[in-house]
Amino acid sequence: MPLSDPIACPGPPLPELAGAAPARQGGVTILMATCNGAANLQAQLDSFLVQTRRPGQVIVSDDGSRDGTVAILERFAAAHPGLRMRIMAGPGRGAAANFLHLLRSLPADCGPVAFADQDDVWLPDKLARGLRALGHVAADRPALVGGRSYVCDAGLSRRRLSRLPTRAPSFRHALVQNFAGGNTMMLNAAAARLLREAAPEAGRIVMHDWWAYQIVSGAGGQVIFDRAPLVLYRQHGGNQIGANAGLPAALRRLGWLLKGRFRRWNAINLRALQASAHRLTPENRAVLGDFALMQRAGLIRRLTILRRLGLFRAGVSGRLSLWMAVLLGRV
Repeated sequence: MPLSDPIACPGPPLPELAGAAPARQGGVTILMATCNGAANLQAQLDSFLVQTRRPGQVIVSDDGSRDGTVAILERFAAAHPGLRMRIMAGPGRGAAANFLHLLRSLPADCGPVAFADQDDVWLPDKLARGLRALGHVAADRPALVGGRSYVCDAGLSRRRLSRLPTRAPSFRHALVQNFAGGNTMMLNAAAARLLREAAPEAGRIVMHDWWAYQIVSGAGGQVIFDRAPLVLYRQHGGNQIGANAGLPAALRRLGWLLKGRFRRWNAINLRALQASAHRLTPENRAVLGDFALMQRAGLIRRLTILRRLGLFRAGVSGRLSLWMAVLLGRV
């Protein structure tokens, strides 16, 4: 499948990526957080092996699984000694903290990094596409690439494509919404080092992928959206968040907003970003300051700040929910 034009921010549009030289860094490190994932784990591990650009190593942080997860990981490592694999104990505080733990475990000289969930299946060109996209970014500039998914049922059937963004990713979007699923995301070496250094500062975060988008975009890095599907995103009863599509998802998120969940999430994200504010560009530090002010301002000032900052969420329901959050003081 030829590479489609990505959506990137900031900076000029990238050239057509088909046939582009791969990234100059070494092999990709996969970071995977696991917890009681035995039912679907083997299919994900097997998808690592059929990548057209094979990964260099897999680092797994297991959050106290009580099923056969660790045994599956150990058998896989023994059966494939050519793929370096490290299995370590997680912090036991949920998926977001587990991924921060993985980022802190990276060596200072790490190459490109890919996030992996325990229950998906990667399409064979996922790593190759990510490396080609990242290869167009200067080596010293942090870069993050994510893309679309085939959203599937528990048996990987009834596939439908996740939605496309309507605007380019940016810090003003990252403050209020993620741009892609973490299961599609890859970092270049500069972004991996940035997140490795920021991880100890973060404390509590809502989701590792959303936080990664905020830090990379806030630091002036390049954020790229690949229009092609990269993974089979399995939907089942154990999903942490689930796909954000359709009327049921919109109603669920509206309920979260009315109950104050969106405001609590923003407060958590704000504290994490303020702890790493020295890593942001001066412009984005100012945006962050205004965003913090908006959370405690009166209605008129909230609306004024919203218009001035140009914050946005994707889709009609996203835009409506943002305005509703501002009007109700739930942002």
